[in-house]
Amino acid sequence: MQIVEYKTEFQIRIDYNHWRKRNTAAVKKIPGVRFDWKEKVWVAPLEQRPNLARLQQYTKAKYFKIDDVTPEQLGDIPELPELKMHIPLSHPDGLGFRPYQEKGVARGLELKNFMNCDEQGLGKTLQSIATIYAAHLNGEDVFPCLVICPASTKINWKREWEMWTDKKAMVLENRVKDSWNRYFEIGMADVFITNYESLKKYFVKYMPPKGKLRNSADIIMDPRVELIKSVIVDESHRCKDTTTQQAKFTLNICKGKERVILLTGTPVVNKPIDLFPQLAIMNRLSHFGGKRGYLERYCEGGRGASNLKELNYLLNKHCFFRREKKDVAKDLPEKQRQTILCDITTRKQYNQARDEFVKYLREKGCDDAEVAKKLRGEIMVKMQELKKISAYGKLNEAKEFISSVIESGEKLIVFVWHKVMVEELVKEFPSAVTVTGNDNQEQKQASIDGFQRNPDIKLIVCNIKAAGVGITLTASSRVAFVEYPWTYADCVQCEDRAHRIGQTNNVMCTYFLGQNTIDEDLYDMIQKKRHVGNTITGASDEMKMEMIDNIINLFK
Repeated sequence: MQIVEYKTEFQIRIDYNHWRKRNTAAVKKIPGVRFDWKEKVWVAPLEQRPNLARLQQYTKAKYFKIDDVTPEQLGDIPELPELKMHIPLSHPDGLGFRPYQEKGVARGLELKNFMNCDEQGLGKTLQSIATIYAAHLNGEDVFPCLVICPASTKINWKREWEMWTDKKAMVLENRVKDSWNRYFEIGMADVFITNYESLKKYFVKYMPPKGKLRNSADIIMDPRVELIKSVIVDESHRCKDTTTQQAKFTLNICKGKERVILLTGTPVVNKPIDLFPQLAIMNRLSHFGGKRGYLERYCEGGRGASNLKELNYLLNKHCFFRREKKDVAKDLPEKQRQTILCDITTRKQYNQARDEFVKYLREKGCDDAEVAKKLRGEIMVKMQELKKISAYGKLNEAKEFISSVIESGEKLIVFVWHKVMVEELVKEFPSAVTVTGNDNQEQKQASIDGFQRNPDIKLIVCNIKAAGVGITLTASSRVAFVEYPWTYADCVQCEDRAHRIGQTNNVMCTYFLGQNTIDEDLYDMIQKKRHVGNTITGASDEMKMEMIDNIINLFK
C-alpha cells in the first residue's frame, strides 16, 4: 500500500494482496475520503494528515511526498559516437554492419551497462553480440557471457553468436544442469543461453517457501553465477514487475557484472515504474536518485508519471539509446528478411510422419525419376502433411512473437497455409481480423479496411492463397510467415502486400522454421532460387515441380 502526498491532497493506492480488505476498511474510516474511479485511487483531504499518519503506521504503507517545485533538469542529447575500432565479424551472405549499428556498438562500449531500445527489426541482437565481442578484443574479461531470452529465441541466439563470431554458444538443457560450468572450463562453450523460466533451475540454490519471499536478497544463488562475466537480457521488459521471480533472479545474476546489456523495443509498457527494475538490473538507479528518488520524482510514488522529459534526458545520458526505422531509413534496405528457428512441440508426431514418408518413397520406387514424376501430386500432399505438423509445432513460439510485436504498438501481417492455423491464432488473438478462403468478398474487404484504418486492429491473419495477391496492407511494415509457399515468387507476392506504394517504412519479413524439419530445406531451396529467371517472371508451376523433386532427393 502507498500513501502519496501532493500539494492539494493525499492519494492512497491499495495493493491487490491478502491485506486488501483490511486496508480498504481502514481507509474508508478516514473522514472526507473518496474513491477516484478514473485513477483507481482513494483521495483524502490534506487536513486529514494526522489520520493518514496513523493509517501509515497501522498498514505499514510506503509514504511519498511529491515535490513538483524542483524544475526538470534538461540538456542536449548528444549524437551517438562513431566506432573507432575494427571488429572482425563474419559477414553471412555478404552482410555487414550498417552505420547506425556501428554507432550502437560504439555507445555500448562507452556505457558498459545499458539498454538498447532500438525499434524491432534494427538488429539489436547483432549489436549486443558485437559489443561483447569488441569488449573482449579490447582485453576485457567478458566470457562466459550469459544470454537470458524468451524460449522461442534460444536457438536463434546460438545461431547468431556462431554465425557472426568464433565463439561457441550453448543452449542450457536439463542434462547439463549440474555441469554447465565445466563446458566453459574445458573450452567447449563461451556463451550460455537460457530462457527466463529456466533461471531457477540453473542459477538458484535456495528459494524461501511460498509467501516468505520478501525481496531478491532472500534468494541464495548458485555460486557458479560468479563464473558469468557479462549478461545480455533480451526482451528485458519481461522484468518490469519487481514481484516476479524472473525479475528477482535476473537482478541477482547481473549483480557485480562489468557488462550488462538489456534489449527491448518496449522498455515502458505502461508507466515509468516499468523501468525501475530494469534500471536496478543494470545497477543504474544511482543516476536517478536511488529507489526512493526514482519513485518520487518520476513515478509519483509508484504508479504515476512525472518529470518525463528529465527522465528521458538522464536515460540517454547514462544508460539508454533508441533509434526508430524512420531515423535510420537511409541505412536500411527496402525489405529485410530474418528467420526464427523453432524447436517444434510436435517432434514425435513429425518424426513418425517423416519415417512413413521415407517408407512410402522406397516402396513406390521413387528412385526412378519417371515414377517420381507420375506420383508428384500424391507426394506433394504428403509433404504438405509434414509442413502442417511442423507448423502446428511452431505455434507457441509464433504466438510469443506476435504478442511482442503487438505489445510494442506495431501492426503485423501473419501468413499461414492451413485453416487450422488461422483458427488457432484467432483463438489466441480474438481481436484479429482475417482474409481466408472461407471469407466472402465483403468480409475480406471489411478485414482489410479495418486493418488499414483502425489503429486498434493490430493483427491480420491471412491465408496464403486468399491474400497472397491483389490486396494492400501497407498499415504494417511487419510480415510474418508461420507457413510459407513453395516458390520464391509466391513468397515475394505475400511480402509485397506490405511492400508496395503507400508504404512509408522499411519492411521486415520474419520466417518461422521448424528445426530439423522440411521447413529448413524448403526455405534454403526457395532462397537459392531468388535470382533464377523463371522465378522472377513468375513461372511458379515449373518451379514448384523442381522444388518437389529436390525434396524427394533429400528424403531419399
